[in-house]
Amino acid sequence: MDLANKKVLVIGAARSGIAAAKIIRNYELGIRNENAKVILSDSKENLDVEISGVEIRLGKQTEELLRGVDLIIVSPAVPLKIPLLKIAAEKNIPIISEVELAYSLAKSPICAVTGTNGKTTTVTLLGLLLKEKFSKVGVGGNIGVPLSEVALEVGAGGYLAAEISSYQMEATKNFKPHISAILNVTPDHLKRHGSMEVYQAMKEKIFSQQTAEDFLILNFDDERTCEMKTRAACKVLYFSRKAELDEGAFIKNNSLAIKFGGEIFELCTIDELGIKGGHNVENALAASLAAFLAGVEIEKISAVLKSFQGVEHRIEFVREIDGVKFFNDSKATNTDSAIKALETFSGHIILIAGGDDKGTDLTDFLKLVKERVDYLILIGDAAARFKTCALEKNFPAEKILEAGYSMERAVELAKKISRPPQIVLLSPACASFDMYNDFEERGRDFKEKVIAYS
Repeated sequence: MDLANKKVLVIGAARSGIAAAKIIRNYELGIRNENAKVILSDSKENLDVEISGVEIRLGKQTEELLRGVDLIIVSPAVPLKIPLLKIAAEKNIPIISEVELAYSLAKSPICAVTGTNGKTTTVTLLGLLLKEKFSKVGVGGNIGVPLSEVALEVGAGGYLAAEISSYQMEATKNFKPHISAILNVTPDHLKRHGSMEVYQAMKEKIFSQQTAEDFLILNFDDERTCEMKTRAACKVLYFSRKAELDEGAFIKNNSLAIKFGGEIFELCTIDELGIKGGHNVENALAASLAAFLAGVEIEKISAVLKSFQGVEHRIEFVREIDGVKFFNDSKATNTDSAIKALETFSGHIILIAGGDDKGTDLTDFLKLVKERVDYLILIGDAAARFKTCALEKNFPAEKILEAGYSMERAVELAKKISRPPQIVLLSPACASFDMYNDFEERGRDFKEKVIAYS
């Protein structure tokens, strides 16, 4: 990438934007950046950001920012439809994402995973699997570490495991992983993308540049992902929890297995798998197949599957109080993810739900709530709509409690009404931005309140 004497505008001063600005300003091997001028802009005025050699511009973003700009790098949280980027597009100023920058820097192959749910668990597991073969493995992207930083750290001779969101794919053009995987596609982020068709198209960009020497892994059981094979130019393999496949990863005799080149390799039984729940069986199948294609030995895949216990904020056991177990599933930022959490338990659930409402349909979610939830505790902006919809589905009014915008109150209510064999589950089915900066902060707050309870 030649940025010598170029002016680069980075929009969005969150983790990805800050990483991109630092890299362009300071990194010289692989980027010709002599006399490059870097501006980092964010519409928020009260940020505390300082990067040596980078001009920081906070507040209102006017057309003046584009004067003399040769390239724009946009953070995932910034939609391409904001006025400034629309003007930039009209002026034919190239716009790329931080993920695209990462791809231009990467000297090791990338295994990229996307999907509505399961990305973080799958990529975390995949990173551990890849470490069984490669001495240098980087895990980054939507998982919390900018992929561009990871690409530089790993360098050549390793492997990159990347969690990729639909937001990150909006401004990609050449991004080309060696192995890609799409776990599922269900309604999410429709406020940003406008329709399911656009949302799915963003997911499909992950394999749009792949060619015959590359691999695409798809969920055979998901209607939307299954038919994507018709639009792929690379080698496609499926994983399935419900069907035994001619090739790919599936369940055989209650064991996770991979069939490739006419051979069947058994990995471990479902009972031996360290992460529990049907959705985690799917995540394990996808991660195992990706690792297998990257060259990891079957025996080593099997050992990691048995030892891996999951990730923070995803059906994470927190504490037992008076015989009642509390679980943190703050990562469930949509109804489909919350449904998977509810399916993990047989019933007697006290559910804490609500938050920044995405406005998605609640029918399937509330059907399962009615079947398995004893009490529904609601928080945040979504509380009123969730309550109205729950009452319409005949969930008992006396079993709906409201905690306002207080996680402490929600935990207090849950503790007061819970009795064994009930469990308390935070699985919000909503984003967190009405009360927190992100789902991690929400999950940590829940855990702190539970741990501190006496």
